[in-house]
Amino acid sequence: MVDQLAASWLAAYGHPLVDTPAIDRLAGGATVFESAYCPSPLCAPSRASLLTGRLPSRTGVYDNAADMRSSLPTLAHHLRAAGYRTSLAGKMHFVGPDQLHGFEERLTTDVYPADLDWTPDWRRPMTERFSWYHTMESVQTPARCLASMQMDYDDEVAFQAVRRIYDHARDPDRTPFFLTASFTHPHDPWEVRSEYWDRYDPAAIEPPAVGRLPFGEADPHSRRLREMFAAEDAEVTDEQVRAARHGYFAAVSYVDARVGEILHALDDTRLADDTIVVFTSDHGEMLGERGLWYKMSFYEHSARVPLLIRAPGGAAAHRVASPVSLLDLVPTVLDLADRRPDHLDVDGVSLAGLVAGGIGDRGAPVVAEYLAEGVTAPAVMVRSGAHKLIRCPGDPDLLYDLDADPDEVDDLAGKPEHAATLAALGAEADARWDLDLLDHQVRASQRDRISVAPALAGGVRTDWDFSPRVDGSAVYVRSHTNMYDLQRRSRLES
Repeated sequence: MVDQLAASWLAAYGHPLVDTPAIDRLAGGATVFESAYCPSPLCAPSRASLLTGRLPSRTGVYDNAADMRSSLPTLAHHLRAAGYRTSLAGKMHFVGPDQLHGFEERLTTDVYPADLDWTPDWRRPMTERFSWYHTMESVQTPARCLASMQMDYDDEVAFQAVRRIYDHARDPDRTPFFLTASFTHPHDPWEVRSEYWDRYDPAAIEPPAVGRLPFGEADPHSRRLREMFAAEDAEVTDEQVRAARHGYFAAVSYVDARVGEILHALDDTRLADDTIVVFTSDHGEMLGERGLWYKMSFYEHSARVPLLIRAPGGAAAHRVASPVSLLDLVPTVLDLADRRPDHLDVDGVSLAGLVAGGIGDRGAPVVAEYLAEGVTAPAVMVRSGAHKLIRCPGDPDLLYDLDADPDEVDDLAGKPEHAATLAALGAEADARWDLDLLDHQVRASQRDRISVAPALAGGVRTDWDFSPRVDGSAVYVRSHTNMYDLQRRSRLES
């Protein structure tokens, strides 16, 4: 799993420039879902939904500072109950004191905090900015560097994930394993080693397909986002836009190399033919399209993510065009592993039949929610066939035909000839959500957390951030009595 990677920025999805040999190789033997959507275009809500199969309105993880309750069943819980060893390396952005949520072990700490400090407040005007809001600094200052916090982190994630695969291969019992390796790239800031930066000729990097819209011509949500990360106060040149895209592409190539290390470890240990491999991202990156950056939007570059599934005994590599959701991963993986419990309460559906080569679609529209900073009411999305509806109380509906208009520049919502389509998708939204009730629930959660967060910061502070406990005596020599035994048990023949 990677962070902030839109499907549209990968060669496997048709991008002509971005260099990702490891992901390309995986795609060459996998089912490629061409229209997969995140449940929410923000880190913590999307990750909680991916692991539980439930929308943010049901998990309560509305934003990046909403705690995830320990009683929520996750994919890790289900597989652990079925006898799997469950391990997490890297970022999962759990908020709250439970930093495992079904994983038996975490091999690294997280890269982001587990506290309540990043709680949005829908009562505040968008121009009253919190210090933790995105700014345009990442766009204005991408850079080559020898090392960075994010590269330090992802290097460690890859190392620990590979080592865990080796440990499994050394396990004489070969206990089934579920390993999540979750990287923070290509999330901004885009600070990457020259090895990856130099793969790209700046002259070959295209500008955004849809340029920066005049502020008054943008939809209300896009205007709020631009105000929130102070885009209107920043002078960004065409050259800076090109450099930011350059840095992002370099970051994609960097994380592709880390993905390659894990795939090579599966090959080297001869586990690849008996391992289901899933590759995805929590959400996308707008990368300057329409004048927007980062995520938090339901436009394609923000909401549409890569989803590749390679399963032993599955069909030959093929592509699925119909829309799917990351909410579908829990039932899909459980079905592929033949470990589905009798009762599974999820908002997704199994894609196992499509992975096996079946034709058709998932049988239901794809839906998503956005309940965090940048809105003042719940925003929702419905994708059915070629059409996408975006709805937020107080804003006009947006309706796009993605087959005819992949760049989403022709809003059909006000056109009489598309009234029936708008009504059908609107009825789907009305049947699924009580937006007034959801608004009340989100605001109540924000008020509670805004009250609690300052109190937890005072007095004797207890951090929720996860710190791995490393028992060196289990893996390294601590006395002459265990030296040769450890050396023998640790050797994995090539």
